[in-house]
Amino acid sequence: MTEESTDGRRTGDRPAAGSDWRTRTRRRFLALTAASVAGAAGCSTTSDTPGGGADGEDGDGTDGEDGTDGNSPTATVTDAGDGGEGADVTRPLEEWSAYDPDWEAPTTSPLEADLETEVLVENLEIPWDLSFAPDGSLFITERVGRVLRFDGDDVRTVAEPAGAIDAGALEPGSDERPWWVDGGEGGTLGIAVHPAYPDPAHVFVYYTYTEDGEAKNRVDVFDIESDDPGTPVDTIVEGIPGNNYHNGGRLEVGPRNHLWITTGDGGLPGETRDPSSLAGKILRVTPEGDPAPGNPDREDGDSRVFTVGHRNPQGVVWLPDGTPVANEHGPSGRDEINRLEAGANYGWDDEESRIRRREDYPESGFHRPLFNTGATSFAPSGSVFYTADAVPALRNRMLTGGLISQQLVVTTLSPAGGELPPSADAYEQVTADWSDDAYVATVHTMFENELGRVRHVEQGPEGDIYVCTSNRDGRAKDGFPREVDDVLVRIRPA
Repeated sequence: MTEESTDGRRTGDRPAAGSDWRTRTRRRFLALTAASVAGAAGCSTTSDTPGGGADGEDGDGTDGEDGTDGNSPTATVTDAGDGGEGADVTRPLEEWSAYDPDWEAPTTSPLEADLETEVLVENLEIPWDLSFAPDGSLFITERVGRVLRFDGDDVRTVAEPAGAIDAGALEPGSDERPWWVDGGEGGTLGIAVHPAYPDPAHVFVYYTYTEDGEAKNRVDVFDIESDDPGTPVDTIVEGIPGNNYHNGGRLEVGPRNHLWITTGDGGLPGETRDPSSLAGKILRVTPEGDPAPGNPDREDGDSRVFTVGHRNPQGVVWLPDGTPVANEHGPSGRDEINRLEAGANYGWDDEESRIRRREDYPESGFHRPLFNTGATSFAPSGSVFYTADAVPALRNRMLTGGLISQQLVVTTLSPAGGELPPSADAYEQVTADWSDDAYVATVHTMFENELGRVRHVEQGPEGDIYVCTSNRDGRAKDGFPREVDDVLVRIRPA
């Protein structure tokens, strides 16, 4: 059972013999309202990335999930078939709880909201991803090598991937700015709850490992009720190129219960447009790791690959009609939000135009972005498309963690020709020949320097918004990390 020390800190049960988890874990659980915050637009910070290869994280279709109705060439799409081994959980789009083919984009500014933050957990060690189970339990990954379960009363370690690299974190309140901590940007990254949870009681975990001295990434399945929390019960995908930077790593279960996996270029930008490589891709697979029904059918390619030409995507969401949308880190700014279409090429790495200039898109043949930040950067990370009513001003908007900008980024995607919300000072509304004309993106920012580096945003079962921070990774600024970092925070109306 969990124990609470006299200073209010709690630690979970020791999961495995020989683990040093107890000395590495310092967590505190609160019900503390930090501040009532009126959302305010903030200016993006231009990416200033030392070391060359890292980005701003770093410096940093309507037919449902397939996204085949767009404005760029796509590969042939296979028949959906019977779903193979994943047929027991694959579902029609119409059965998705958030499905709303008649959804409407808001026309008001999200900055009208008066919101407050409530810190739920303190002293996490670089939390990276959040995933809710149907029973309301929240699973959290820490990049240092743990999977936690938080049920509102306590938090405990439920898995520690034995094969994960030894990633590190700064001490709370540290004034060091090393840029790279042990493990770089790798470690224990994405998590998603199995669509049939709790039978089986499985979670998917994306993490960095080494093989013959080479960094790679894989997606394993862990049984959270197992007596052996370090050993996976299955491997879904392995051999994803890894590096000190650009590991991708986000996992999401989509509307039809397929598992979506974002991979970075892993230091191999020349392979991102090669469909036989897993570098710089968005993958879509069944829970067993097989190619999902409807994936592109490419000659001499990997049929798990849904889209190609990505640099370091770390967020994927779905509009209520099932349209998939992803964000990714750009080079020297030029972060992007993209509508995903099966088989589409998003342009990285184009040797003749590696910096993804807006003006290069019209003649490139690459899929155009919904939004490109230009020379500035907010370093987009984990995202959710918020559909609940608990925070009305943010309903039907894409919420994204901003790393180098230390903000919550709020994107309204309005159908072409529709009424638009007021624009913000920081970013212009995008209606240009270089942009995807399916939607108009209006970007606002909130909570600038209130929380530090926002790593991921998630919608809770009751409609609350949850975010986690990555302030102990050596890249925070303006007073972060604090003694309480890193934190899990809930956002609600004031």
